[in-house]
Amino acid sequence: MTDINLAAMSREQLRDYVKNHPQDQAAFQAYMDRLQDEPGIEITSMEQFEQLVREKIKQSQAD
Repeated sequence: MTDINLAAMSREQLRDYVKNHPQDQAAFQAYMDRLQDEPGIEITSMEQFEQLVREKIKQSQAD
């Protein structure tokens, strides 16, 4: 089996790898660690929240 460089993968690549290799516990843990390390979005106002919702809707319609 080929050694996989999990650290070199983007978050999306790592997610796809985990989805296609559910038995790979090291990859799953690396993905969970990556998600936990990412900063969350801090909402400081209703206007900011509404803007984020509009952006997400626009993004989902473009996909």
